[in-house]
Amino acid sequence: MNDPIADMLTRIRNAQAVGHATVRVLHSKILEGIAATLARNGFIGGFEKKGRTPDRYIEISLRSIDGHPAIEGLRRVSKPGQRVYRNIKRMGRVRYGTGVTILSTPQGILTDKEARTKKVGGEVLCEVW
Repeated sequence: MNDPIADMLTRIRNAQAVGHATVRVLHSKILEGIAATLARNGFIGGFEKKGRTPDRYIEISLRSIDGHPAIEGLRRVSKPGQRVYRNIKRMGRVRYGTGVTILSTPQGILTDKEARTKKVGGEVLCEVW
């Protein structure tokens, strides 16, 4: 698999489209950081690491509000063929502030709001609204 982040976002998008309560994705530290960021911001119900080292995976419990998925949309910004980096001055808002941008920074995986308070920039991984 060339892009595990895009795979994770696609699995979440597809699972919500058919009404699943949970979804499994491969485990890596960056995917775990993205899942933790989504859980911190209320987009998913939570996540749990399962399995042993070679077959390790993350089980994400999807969240719905009044029968509608909590995540309206996901968009992968920085891709393996074209990386996108932003500093805090050039970081825009997602859907007029209702969504978040998830960044990979020297201080870990952060949202755009957390990155502004810590005054760090980084690679823009994805946008969630």
